[in-house]
Amino acid sequence: MEGGITVFGNFMRQNSIKSLFRGRKTEKETDASIKPIPQLSPIANSVITRCSRILQLSTEDLQHQFETELPDHFKEPSTYARNLLEYGAYKALNIVIRSPDHLADKEFRRLTFDMMLAWEDPGTESVSLHKTASSSNPEIEDEEGGSLFYTNSTSMAIQVDERKTVGPDAFARIAPACPAVADIITVDNLFYMLTSASGGQLHFLIYDKYLGSLRKVIKTAKSASGRATGLNLQLSKGEIVLDVDGTIPTQPVLQHIGISAWPGRLTLTNHALYFESFGVGLHDKTVVYDLTMDLKQVVKPELTGPLGARLFDKAMMYKSTSVAEPVYLEFPEFKGHSRRDYWLAITSEVLHVHRFIRRFNMKEIQQAEALSRATLGIFRYRAVREVFHILPSHFKTLLAFDLAGKLPGGDTILETLSSRLALLSTQSKRSDVSVGTSNNARLPTVLSPFSVMTLSRLGFVLPKEVDFPEEAELYVGDVCVGEINPLEMAVKESKFDSSKAEAAQATVDQVKVEGIDTNVAVMKELLFPVVESIKRLQFLASWEDPFKSTLFLVLICYAIYRGWIKYMLPFILAVLATLMLWRKHRSKGKPLEAFKVNPPPSRNPFEQLIALQEAISQFEMLVQDGNIVLLKLRALLLAALPQATDKVALFLVIMAAVFAIVPLKYLFTFAFLEWFTREIPFRKEVSEKWTRRIREWWVRIPAAPVQLIKAEDNSKKRK
Repeated sequence: MEGGITVFGNFMRQNSIKSLFRGRKTEKETDASIKPIPQLSPIANSVITRCSRILQLSTEDLQHQFETELPDHFKEPSTYARNLLEYGAYKALNIVIRSPDHLADKEFRRLTFDMMLAWEDPGTESVSLHKTASSSNPEIEDEEGGSLFYTNSTSMAIQVDERKTVGPDAFARIAPACPAVADIITVDNLFYMLTSASGGQLHFLIYDKYLGSLRKVIKTAKSASGRATGLNLQLSKGEIVLDVDGTIPTQPVLQHIGISAWPGRLTLTNHALYFESFGVGLHDKTVVYDLTMDLKQVVKPELTGPLGARLFDKAMMYKSTSVAEPVYLEFPEFKGHSRRDYWLAITSEVLHVHRFIRRFNMKEIQQAEALSRATLGIFRYRAVREVFHILPSHFKTLLAFDLAGKLPGGDTILETLSSRLALLSTQSKRSDVSVGTSNNARLPTVLSPFSVMTLSRLGFVLPKEVDFPEEAELYVGDVCVGEINPLEMAVKESKFDSSKAEAAQATVDQVKVEGIDTNVAVMKELLFPVVESIKRLQFLASWEDPFKSTLFLVLICYAIYRGWIKYMLPFILAVLATLMLWRKHRSKGKPLEAFKVNPPPSRNPFEQLIALQEAISQFEMLVQDGNIVLLKLRALLLAALPQATDKVALFLVIMAAVFAIVPLKYLFTFAFLEWFTREIPFRKEVSEKWTRRIREWWVRIPAAPVQLIKAEDNSKKRK
């Protein structure tokens, strides 16, 4: 522990990573400590050399510590090189990220990218995959003209080819070791967004551009939090400004309440939304929408416009028990609604993190760590949006708590995260390590709040009572040497399920067709077996073929009498299961054949509009008929027509007695006989007569009265 504190103290007394390579040792002494490790590739040796300088150790001492501290199964030949590389990288990064401005340091960016390259090529068996240094690939020079990382031109370390790229696995193992750069829950989505235009491979120039944008975002947020009083905001301790919109008078945010709207400035912190109206008067006070309380709060996209008209899809609705009516925050822009979508996403993330805190009843340090995770995630989201002008959506979002709410099994991710946050401690003692029997061979009993520590080191004001350990640990953030921790496993399982959901959704999007007639035609073809069965049943009930109808009647009545009818549904389900298994055996993984449908004749837009109007009119008539039936039943129940009510009441009493006395199978048999034999020749005339009498009786039943009362519009009372 004391050695770790000494290393960090020496590091903090220097200005940047660069100064770590200008120690008091002579060049000869430095070269003596740079001895290549036989098991590592040249690029891995290069990275380990730089890590040993940061840790102020020789490569031999670093390797000795690795072999001493870790269990034997981490030193198997197949994984030795990669585990040693992770060991040195994580210990070095735990020192480097304590610099307040490490994101701005070009050497930090180059080092972390080289760590990813080395992770993909850690051992000597893959040396041929990499090119050696050449005159066409100059070394990175410091101000004194010497190589920053390689003090001797004859050193075994190679310079990284600028054309080399990094894959997703290496990025996922190194980037989360720097909490500001990536989060273990969203690291795959971040890599996807950074490489969306480069075929799934990350180039250093893109990585460098991302870190530069991230640094600017953090710097802007820190500045905004510092001048909060100038924004007429009264922020609580530890409250951080995440973003501000509407600062330019020509591009304000519009707050709609009822039919009234005011332009103003919107500020989001990790605790609340603040809206400041422009101008003077009654509405010049800052309105606060607290996102921390359990107020049944909802934010969602919404249409809005002048005087309450629903014209523009550019607004976000906020609703909670603390406001009398929904508040609409409109983000005007020339076209599209990306501005609204961005604010909806980051506001939802703040809501989700506070729900997570309340759900698991978190203590102070756990709350601070969860909020810090969400804060850093929003900063990364802003950085990607501002530099690449894209907004990740759905399963590709960069917001951890919002993503966990969308992914299949996202509740498992949150539960696992809660379990890890329960291990947090701010004690400055080294974390204990115990050997377990699970997939994770080494699970610490205490973890450090790395996200809180990162925000504090970046210059954000946090509660004074939070104290941080300063020793170098094997765990950095959510990654550890040679391990996949439970949180990472939960994310991978959830992502696997989400890939299936995305593939299924893609097939849904492909089969969607436009036009009412076309959709009706598709539905008719899909329901053809059901329609055909109903037609055959109607044919039997019409008694056009007396022999078939009689045979069917006898079989069904006998089945009801014997009690076999209860086995009908299980029989149908068993037949369906058998057909599915038989189909699976026959298809043997072959793709499903396309369902063929004969589309109706094409119609022009006017004809389609007429058809839509007719369909709506028919639907309206069905709803009206349904309402009339319900109102007539209401009239009968409330005795609006006493004579009819007497008959209905007597009928209900008789039916109650029948149901109480007669066995159920006889009632089913009688009901089936009554329905099925209506069209038999000697019963047809009597059935039609009774049907006519019942219809005439029903027509004479009056409908219960209805009175429509218009609700008062409270928004009109506002001035």
